[in-house]
Amino acid sequence: MRIGIDAMGGDFAPLNEILGALSCIEECASKLDEILLYGNQTQIEDIAKIQNLDISKLTIVNCLDSVSMHDDPTEILKTKKDSSLYRGTEDLKNKKIDAFASAGNTGATLTFSTILLGRIPGVSRPTIAGFLPTTKSTPTLILDVGATIDQKSRFLFEFALMGSIYFQSVYNKPNPTIGLLNVGQEETKGTDELRDAYKLLKNSSLNFIGNVEGRDILAGTADVVVCDGYVGNVIIKFAESFIPLLKQKVKEYSQKSIISKVQTALSIPVLRGALHGLDYEEYGGVPVLGVNGISVVGHGSSTPKAIKNMIKRSVELANSNLIDKIQSSIKLNT
Repeated sequence: MRIGIDAMGGDFAPLNEILGALSCIEECASKLDEILLYGNQTQIEDIAKIQNLDISKLTIVNCLDSVSMHDDPTEILKTKKDSSLYRGTEDLKNKKIDAFASAGNTGATLTFSTILLGRIPGVSRPTIAGFLPTTKSTPTLILDVGATIDQKSRFLFEFALMGSIYFQSVYNKPNPTIGLLNVGQEETKGTDELRDAYKLLKNSSLNFIGNVEGRDILAGTADVVVCDGYVGNVIIKFAESFIPLLKQKVKEYSQKSIISKVQTALSIPVLRGALHGLDYEEYGGVPVLGVNGISVVGHGSSTPKAIKNMIKRSVELANSNLIDKIQSSIKLNT
């Protein structure tokens, strides 16, 4: 098992990528043969030296270019072929590695994965999903969360197929429930595309429970919630803002008096445990679904813990036969 990491992707690269990789080696030595860091070798080695880190167990693939968060994906596909993101995706295509993960430019990762790896036969648009906690024991998987803005019924149907397979792979739950995000539960609600998507899902082999509304997401009404990328991205970004808001409000309350400081100190362990599921670090990253390879996308501000979990998720996905399962599901339902 060989996992490639974009060492130059993310807000705190390459330090967090190095720390996450080293942490993963300690925890997953029996599952991993090699972790390859794709990036500027001099910069990686200098950071490791400054931080007094032993990176002898990591393999560095020297890349002279890097992709920033502001680079245009279509342009860098032509101009930055020696970037860590391009080289890693290319090695994944050529099966030199089993999975490649990046916390860098999501749009570029999606573009590189789609063009270099190619789409699974029958997939119109690759997608990216995201998890949100629920009142139940498992989170809800939302897709798409920004890869495809167009709301086509065929796209939404394929998202449901791929989301169902992915949810099964992660949580080992057969036949997860599928909900179509809409402005009401009635079959006649929504746009023409949503109504057509409803018909496709209803007549499929999926465990489709009908339309769901925004309030159903955190309630865990459906294991998988399908929507277009515009709506999904807004939902995910809004959810990510909740923890910083809560921290700020708790801090403000603690500063009111000595009693409030004591109350806050006593409540912090409870809050930390209760809100554990909202921590993106636990999920690590999610795959680009619909492409011929395990290409994993992480949060731009990924911590070492998030990078470690992103690598662990990459290993799980590489062992899950995910691509073949998606291809079989697409064939069965088309």
